[in-house]
Amino acid sequence: MPRTVAGAKVHRMSLPWPLRSVIAGTAGTTALTLAYATERRLRPQVAGPLDYDDSLVPGQIVASIMHLPHVTAREENELGLALRWGYGSAFGLWHGLLRKRIREPWASLAFGGTLMTATLTLFPVLGRTPPPWRWPPSVIATAFGTHAAYVCALAACDDLL
Repeated sequence: MPRTVAGAKVHRMSLPWPLRSVIAGTAGTTALTLAYATERRLRPQVAGPLDYDDSLVPGQIVASIMHLPHVTAREENELGLALRWGYGSAFGLWHGLLRKRIREPWASLAFGGTLMTATLTLFPVLGRTPPPWRWPPSVIATAFGTHAAYVCALAACDDLL
């Protein structure tokens, strides 16, 4: 079905919504990764991770859940990256389901709310971080900013596909 973008008629690709959603999730994960890289350049005085998603915590959680003994910091980092790209891409399916049931921007707002609820609860529940009310303001700002980049890129990609 044609639609108008910047005055030009554009035909939407006919991809099945699950495939479109996973591709959009990958685009969102790319945006999140680029947001971290951009913040590192803007805040060169910060040594180490910018928030818990940017740390070894995700890899530690994966190693713990999988009962992997003697995992090195390098392996924790690799597990964390695998989690980010796998989860970030697959989580696009949740946005796709929401979008089938409610219109934008409500689908993306609900999706972002779900995402931030998971971020703010799962790390503490799994015992790897303090509760979010004890997180430094810079960590909270980074978490919300990078995840906003993820949600916006995912929604825009889903819309284009």
